[in-house]
Amino acid sequence: MSDLLREIPENPVPKGAVAGMMTADDGVRIRYARFPCRAENGTVVLLQGRNESIEKYFETVGDLAKRGFASASLDWRGQGGSDRLLPDPRCGHIETFDDYVADLDRFFTEIVLPDCRPPYTVFAHSTGALIALLASPHLASRVSRMVLLAPLLTFTTPLPLSLVKALASAYFAVGLGSRPVPGTSRRGIEIPFEANRLTSDPARYARNQALLRAHPELGLANLSTAWLRAAFTAMERVRAPDFMAGVRLPILFLAAGGDQVVSTPAIERYARGLRSAKVLTIDGARHEVLQEADFYREQALAAFEAFARPVAIEGVSGGA
Repeated sequence: MSDLLREIPENPVPKGAVAGMMTADDGVRIRYARFPCRAENGTVVLLQGRNESIEKYFETVGDLAKRGFASASLDWRGQGGSDRLLPDPRCGHIETFDDYVADLDRFFTEIVLPDCRPPYTVFAHSTGALIALLASPHLASRVSRMVLLAPLLTFTTPLPLSLVKALASAYFAVGLGSRPVPGTSRRGIEIPFEANRLTSDPARYARNQALLRAHPELGLANLSTAWLRAAFTAMERVRAPDFMAGVRLPILFLAAGGDQVVSTPAIERYARGLRSAKVLTIDGARHEVLQEADFYREQALAAFEAFARPVAIEGVSGGA
């Protein structure tokens, strides 16, 4: 069933991949994939960021397999190989992040728990990390711990966040939630490496751009104002004191010191406000640490392995 996955010579499908489609309660089809290995350390549930796909993490799947971890991942609704939610398939859209949480719950129920070897560790990036936080009350009985990489806790924008939030809410209130956020459209425009804010690694950036040129159906050009409004709502929910007090899962936050997409100081403050969390900042790394240069990427993978290995669980305690 790996024919559901796309590849290019620089980014081949990992051997043994099993892919399929699951159907959410509302009929939306969600693409998923499992990557078995000897898995003496269990299974990593890889949760990607906005406008990413399973294919973007093939290299990471291989790195985890070398460390004794199987992997499982899904494409969030509205992106990658999952069903799109608007007539314009290039516009990422959601009205509430609760839909993402529900899809993640179904992924565990139908795919991870019956078909993947425990223990389970969540390794989530950016928007995926925000979703994992929202889902943490439900995940506490399923996963042993989470590693959240550059989580979306607040945006880094040139405009005041209060203004951006007000505009997104206004568009939604007058029925324009499916419209792209003004100024975000870049349909058909490939951002040069020198102008990108995601990675300092030219080879990995070129590989990801080549993947999208070969399979443009995997990518998005913009996001809807409803998506932006929903993201603000989700960020406010996880920052609420009552929510933070209820987080019990051991969590390692990995922040990128050179992040220009999300706020690294906000991640550091948030992690220190949880009882069961640690935080490590990778100095100089940009937002997409797993797409970064080896110097930064290896730090993230080493920190993940040290935190996630089952043999290390008894020796890991909470606190920042």
